[in-house]
Amino acid sequence: MTTEPKALMVHIRGRVQGVGFRYWTQSEAKKLGLSGWVRNGSDGSVTARIAGPEQAVSTMLQRFKEGPQAASVSSVTSEAVDGDQPTDGFNIVS
Repeated sequence: MTTEPKALMVHIRGRVQGVGFRYWTQSEAKKLGLSGWVRNGSDGSVTARIAGPEQAVSTMLQRFKEGPQAASVSSVTSEAVDGDQPTDGFNIVS
């Protein structure tokens, strides 16, 4: 298992608002020991910044493709970001 730190900005599209996606993301990220945040986008998408060990980040990226039970994810895109930004825990932001 790789423990090298990694940070991604992730954009999730589909039926992802109004289905508990942000709360599910926060719960899953905490289980994996990730830090960062999640928020709703004005276009109906969800955006998250996730940071932590590379394996945990990869696992979360896979979980985004399924989402919570009520969600219907059509696409997940990600891009690497600077991992040096200090983040305390995993938060839901507006």
